[in-house]
Amino acid sequence: MSDNTSETTKSYSSELSAQGVLTVSIDVPGESMNVFNQQVSDDFAELALEIERNRDIKAVVFMSGKDSGFIAGADIKMLDGVESAAQGSEISSNAHTLLNKIANSRKPHIAAIDGVCLGAGYELALACHYRIASDNRATKIGLPEVMIGILPGGMGNTKLPRLINLPAALDMLLSGKQLDSKRAKRLGMIDEIVSNKVLKQVAEKTAEKLIKKGVPERKLALKDKIMTLPYIKDFVIKKAREQVLKKTNGLYPAPLAILDVVQQGINLPLKEALAIEARNFGELTVSAEAQQLRKLYFATTALKKERFMSDEAAANVEPQKVSKLGILGGGLMGAGIATVSIDKAGASVRLKDIRDEGLLSAHAYVSKFYKGRVKKRILTKEAAAKKLNQLTSSLDYSGFKDSDLIIEAVFEDIKIKHQMVSDIESLGNEQTVFASNTSSIPIKDIAAKAKRPENILGMHYFSPVEKMPLLEIIKHEGTSDQALATAVDFGRKQGKTVIVVNDGAGFYVNRILAPYINAALELAMEGVALDKIDEAMVGFGFPVGPIKLLDEVGLDVGSKIQPILEEAFGDRMASIGVQQKLIDNKRLGKKVSKGFYRYDDPKLAKDIDESVYTELGITQKIEMNAEVIAERCVYRMLNEAALCLDEDVIFSARDGDIGAIFGIGFPPFLGGPFQYMDTLGIDKVVNKLKEIELTQGPKYHPAPILVAMAEESKTFYS
Repeated sequence: MSDNTSETTKSYSSELSAQGVLTVSIDVPGESMNVFNQQVSDDFAELALEIERNRDIKAVVFMSGKDSGFIAGADIKMLDGVESAAQGSEISSNAHTLLNKIANSRKPHIAAIDGVCLGAGYELALACHYRIASDNRATKIGLPEVMIGILPGGMGNTKLPRLINLPAALDMLLSGKQLDSKRAKRLGMIDEIVSNKVLKQVAEKTAEKLIKKGVPERKLALKDKIMTLPYIKDFVIKKAREQVLKKTNGLYPAPLAILDVVQQGINLPLKEALAIEARNFGELTVSAEAQQLRKLYFATTALKKERFMSDEAAANVEPQKVSKLGILGGGLMGAGIATVSIDKAGASVRLKDIRDEGLLSAHAYVSKFYKGRVKKRILTKEAAAKKLNQLTSSLDYSGFKDSDLIIEAVFEDIKIKHQMVSDIESLGNEQTVFASNTSSIPIKDIAAKAKRPENILGMHYFSPVEKMPLLEIIKHEGTSDQALATAVDFGRKQGKTVIVVNDGAGFYVNRILAPYINAALELAMEGVALDKIDEAMVGFGFPVGPIKLLDEVGLDVGSKIQPILEEAFGDRMASIGVQQKLIDNKRLGKKVSKGFYRYDDPKLAKDIDESVYTELGITQKIEMNAEVIAERCVYRMLNEAALCLDEDVIFSARDGDIGAIFGIGFPPFLGGPFQYMDTLGIDKVVNKLKEIELTQGPKYHPAPILVAMAEESKTFYS
């Protein structure tokens, strides 16, 4: 076969060795990363025919012609044109036809994987007879389709449980997790790990060996084969289904469909099993949940490229590289920020606290994180020790002068924050960006006494920092583009989804959360059972209910922003004093084992502490429909989100949706507050707010932007 590297319209180039090994380098034109799109499908269909026809080709190696990775997955845009389940099933069936040509070929096919190998990329690798991955840290292997509301429809859902241990396969399919080479090898998802420097040579040598030996026949180990026996398989899937329902409340159809495909197909002939996979794939592609999750995927992808400044400014500003980070405060937030800064961003961290205990606690926190990484065999002890050495600490400002960025995470006290700004500026480094992790104090107030206010902004993290994906960056009127670019770039290196908001009381996330919490507490004082409020909101799609959330965060923490919001927005944000009454009684939540829920007995952790009703003077209990509870809480949040957009607190509806989903757990399958309002219809949102306002008062008065949009039949998204 001739070298076709000059055929730039092709999605691959190829080279045939004297030994008969065809090395195919996948390089999809016009894409920064390889994606499995229609062009690749068409090109590979022709290639498969040529491979079978050409006797000179005795084996095939697939690898990437791009440095960015093997194949990042299928082009999700292909699903946008799907109008029926039958059309979706056809996409899956076509993929089966193509990949079966590889899987059923008598000529050995080897996947040489370097970098990301996800979704359709790993399904291509699954179709191959041997899989070699590089030890490159960037190599990630997985089937993340569940994250966008579908299942692996290119044989992945059917073939992975036939390749590896059933519980492990279900874990991969249901979680969408991405594994490094070592963990993938341990599960049996790949066969060999080599240095990326010799990946091509090893793959070609392996191909030559397989030419002589023939295509290897794979069989599950006996212990894994036992897992597929009907009764055992059904038990395993039953337990997995229980976990899925517990986690998702049945609101997401994709995990349940994944389990159905495995349960129905694992013991059937492959052809019949793949027909089940294709049918379920088609049904999921047109589900409302998948459509919203796809929109969310595209929104987060676009957000990664956002500069949050004018095109002119973006063209002239480059972020300052943060190689050394300073952190003020060794509490949970400071320690969490240190952890992601070391682990993800690779920065050296200098941490200050006013007490030795604070420093020791922070070091212990980071150490515990890395012990977990070692235990899971993600890192070696040596690699973890090297990471831990990137954290140093002190009781003073020694070692802070050369910090590129300093983040304070201390008490919500404006005087303390002013003193910190003064102390940092007195060190003399005019380039240092100062960020506050405040969740309540306006950034302009923190910058009010600064010599260099242009270097000051907010970087609002969410707890626990290692797990919560959102970073809300707040800029005041004087924040420079340089400081903003530096914070955004570093936040992304920390692995965060970054949104930028304009300064103001509560910023964005806490501002829309407060009325939601207030509404829940108002319901409680009316006599609605606390656990019923939480059950209603979990049933709506939130990961935890508002009452449980208060316990988890701490009532004292949650109450600090309330006075600021009341002062800024008046009666609309006025609380009824529930939190303060409980704080006065030292009922602060989970951290002191005394809150709304019981903490005296782990078996009763789901039960409300009945004594809280007495403390609050609640003597009556009323029944209320879960839908009504949800409307009372959610519509206040929707209304406030619309006001934030109207007041330019957020830059776009997209940013508002992502902030709500990743910051406070707004149901992803609903797309965020703005997508949800579009789905409901703006006129219906306004009418519902007016309806509730009649009985609950002006806190539900529709935002002017919503009224105007309803009159003009507009939506937030075109």
